[in-house]
Amino acid sequence: MHFAELLKKKQENMSDHPSATIAFLGDSVTQGGFECKLIDSDELRTMYDYKSAYPTRVKEILNLLYPSVQINVINSGIAGDYAPEGFLRLERDILPYSPDLVVVSYGLNDCNKGEADIEEYQKALQKIFAALTGRGIETVFLTQNTMDTAVSPYLKEEFFRGLAKNMAKLQNAGILKKYFNAARSVCEEYKIKICDIYPVWEKMAQIGINVTELLANKLNHPIREFHYYIAIKLLETILLD
Repeated sequence: MHFAELLKKKQENMSDHPSATIAFLGDSVTQGGFECKLIDSDELRTMYDYKSAYPTRVKEILNLLYPSVQINVINSGIAGDYAPEGFLRLERDILPYSPDLVVVSYGLNDCNKGEADIEEYQKALQKIFAALTGRGIETVFLTQNTMDTAVSPYLKEEFFRGLAKNMAKLQNAGILKKYFNAARSVCEEYKIKICDIYPVWEKMAQIGINVTELLANKLNHPIREFHYYIAIKLLETILLD
C-alpha cells in the first residue's frame, strides 16, 4: 500500500491501524551530524544534533499533517557509512522494525573511493533495493548535497584543510555527480522513487551562491536549516508523487 494511503487509513481508523513506521538508512547526514572538531591533532569528532536532522523533521511535519497517527521513526544513519555497509546493516538495523517506508541515502562517503568504485556502489544499492522491495516495503532514494567546492577560510587546521582540498577535487571533477547518476539508473531499474536534492545544490552554485558556506562543517554536512528543506522535499516525494 502506498504510504500516503496508509496514513489516510490510519487517520480514519486508529484502532485498526495504530501506527506508521519510517526507517532511514544512510550516513552522518542522515544520523544528524553537523560541525566537526579536531581532537588531539588528528582525530575527527562530529557534533550531533538529532532534533535538527531531517528524519526528525519528517516526523514533526507528519505529526502536524496526521495528528492522530502515531509516527515511528527509525534513524539508522551512521557516520562514515557506505552503501555496501548499509546493505550489511539491513537485517540488524531496518528489517526487524517492519517499516512501512524506507528512505535510503548514500553517495557522499562512497564517492571518496573515486570513479573506479561506482560499480560497487551500484551493486550495493541494487542489493538494498531488492531486499526492501522483495518484502513489499516502499522505498525512496534521497540524493544529497554537494561537498565543498573550495577550502573555506573558516577552516584553520591543516587536517581539515587537507580534507577540504580532497573533497573539493572530487566535487569539482564531477565524481559525486557520477555516483548519483549511477544511483538514478538503479532506481529506474527497481522503480524506486527519487527525492533529488543534488541538482538544487548544483543550481545554487551556478547562480553564484557559495555552497561551501552552506555546509556546517565546511566539508559535506549541510546546515541545520537545509535539513528542514530536505524534510519538505521528502514529504512531497512520499505523499504527492
